[in-house]
Amino acid sequence: MSVLCLIANPADPMFEIGLAAAIHREIGGEINWLNHGIACEIIAPKAPDPAAIARALLTDAPVDVALVPEENRRKKLLIADMDSTMIEQECIDELADAIGIKPEIAAITERAMRGELDFEAALDARVALLKGLDEAVIERCLAERVTIMSGAKTLIRTMKARGATTILVSGGFTRFAEPIAAEIGFDRAIANVLEIESGKLTGMVTKPIVGSDTKLQTLLNATAELDLAPETTLAVGDGANDLAMIKAAGIGFAYHAKPIVAAAAGARIDHNDLTALLYAQGIPRAEWVIEG
Repeated sequence: MSVLCLIANPADPMFEIGLAAAIHREIGGEINWLNHGIACEIIAPKAPDPAAIARALLTDAPVDVALVPEENRRKKLLIADMDSTMIEQECIDELADAIGIKPEIAAITERAMRGELDFEAALDARVALLKGLDEAVIERCLAERVTIMSGAKTLIRTMKARGATTILVSGGFTRFAEPIAAEIGFDRAIANVLEIESGKLTGMVTKPIVGSDTKLQTLLNATAELDLAPETTLAVGDGANDLAMIKAAGIGFAYHAKPIVAAAAGARIDHNDLTALLYAQGIPRAEWVIEG
């Protein structure tokens, strides 16, 4: 049995109750509001391809649509990307901006996230351009430039309160990932290590690089270590290096993602913040652990 989730952004909830009712009439099933006027679920829709019907009726309304299995809906393991997923920035681009080469590095980042470049080679090339950067710039970027994605803390803290394990796996760097994971509330963080000598970046990153394979293996290893059914796992990310874990998870979410990822993921969030992943699991607003 499946559940169709219809989710508006709580910061701009443009989801008319009448529109939800119209979708319900077309696809059948049982409608239940998880947050009145913002998020609802339609349990066991009768129509074939209910998500396509919903999107057609929504036209341009900024409402996310996700069709998820009802069984094992509330997940026990979350593996998440960091840059442009749990935070709003790409950390390497912000480091580059500190020395005036952000356009050059950001262009490589964008192509790598779209799957147009090999991720590991692209990371090596970008880090090489940072050679000689004072490591103090890392702390300044973390303090002054990095912002947590809306809904991140509520998502992680709510899932942990329900007994889930949460792991941040980033193709970025430990100097960002570890404090960010701690602030949000993740159980642990995995990321690349920037090599530093005498307080300066050497232009190299410790091998092996944390990329697509590491993200996938982290999901598989944690699933085995925790003795979980694969169906009880969730992965979320935005870039091409997240695609393997997104496809392997019980449900994988593309979050404001690059086209190659959005097209291949089991579900996608285009309009909402990260609390959409709670609604998709059937967790009503009244049961959230609100970030603060």
